[in-house]
Amino acid sequence: MNKYKIDGGTPIVGNIQCLGAKNFATKAMVAALLTEEPTQLTNFPDIGDVHITGQMLESIGVKLIYDTENTALHINPKDISTYQVSMPQSGSNRIPILMIGALLNRFGAAEVPLLAGCNIGNRKIDFHIQALELFGAEISESETSFIAKCKGRLKGCHITLPYPSVGATETCLFLSVKAEGTTVIHNSAIEPEIQELITMLRSMGAIIFTTPERKIIVQGVPTLTGTRMEILGDRIDAASWAVLACASDGDIAVKGIRPDTLNNFLSYYQQVGGGIEFLKPDVIRFFRRNPLTPAVIETDVYPGFSTDWQQPFAILLTQAKGVSVIHETVYEKRFGYLKALDKLGAETQLTTSCLGNTFCRYKDHNYEHSAIIKGVTPLISNNETIDVPDLRAGLAYVIAAAIAKGTTYINGIQNIERGYGDLIQRCSDMSLNIKKI
Repeated sequence: MNKYKIDGGTPIVGNIQCLGAKNFATKAMVAALLTEEPTQLTNFPDIGDVHITGQMLESIGVKLIYDTENTALHINPKDISTYQVSMPQSGSNRIPILMIGALLNRFGAAEVPLLAGCNIGNRKIDFHIQALELFGAEISESETSFIAKCKGRLKGCHITLPYPSVGATETCLFLSVKAEGTTVIHNSAIEPEIQELITMLRSMGAIIFTTPERKIIVQGVPTLTGTRMEILGDRIDAASWAVLACASDGDIAVKGIRPDTLNNFLSYYQQVGGGIEFLKPDVIRFFRRNPLTPAVIETDVYPGFSTDWQQPFAILLTQAKGVSVIHETVYEKRFGYLKALDKLGAETQLTTSCLGNTFCRYKDHNYEHSAIIKGVTPLISNNETIDVPDLRAGLAYVIAAAIAKGTTYINGIQNIERGYGDLIQRCSDMSLNIKKI
């Protein structure tokens, strides 16, 4: 297996193009199954997760044409011949559970591979199963698959999600847009990727209303049409390069990102000492404006601080003078990556206590879901080798290696490229000294 070799310890300067958002691109591919007409997705990211999703679509007869020159994907679902989705040779992700809604609407049945993805907690599917049953489906599980069936058309319903889960909200949307009658989804997720999915479904003919109270109202329609949709810039990707600029005392312009999708990240970024400049409507310059100061951060569902921002931000906080705290309220096991940071000289400590004011599902559950980070701690690597535990931690390790003096080797880079593509090519306009060996 290949690994990254990174020689760090110098400010990183340059430019980078933000990818199309992974967390929308894969869901847009599933949405295209709700019609028999072709769909075109532009600003499409060339990353591992979309190829895994593409292999599952092709296994049921969907025709895909990747236009790499124009970063577009053409999807023709007309000749779907089966509701049984095959497991790709490269393994699954968490998309199969979302395909159930589209396949039920087409065949009245669905069989999809068991879920994989990053090991960052239990990530249960009970919310999805609850939704499927409320819409009139029966679901069972074999050793390798989830199997769902329904008699006739799905029925609209009222559903209250116990937690505003992004995946569960997406499942409800895929089930409801062609279901008979009206569906009301209470306590839904409202992340930018959800709003983009709703926009795409509307462009296909879906009738969807949103309210300020995290409520989505869907009036089912019998058919949908194909569409053309641009994938928005990846806010997780953009935030990671912003952290790299500030942590290394460098200067990076990130292209292809809408500032409004970064929301509170920009506020925390400036609070700790980062600087921003809007060069164009979709280009942001990131740098260090002031000496770095500590912060108390609590992850939460949108519009809160994203759980996927906390890993790179933890690297930044190791360079802030004082004691910082991160309280993780979305996933219960997301701090496993800190051990590798400590090998490079960071000083971190985990606790099962809720170190914050945000409501937390993990209070008194004995999960180490709060982190204490002491700074400033210079990071040093004497040819250290780090194993990537999950996608988001992987890019955080790249940032840590870039600011650490010396050479660092990073194993398991396929986990990074699942969400961030070929970093060697993407970082060619930056001073980051990274090689694949």
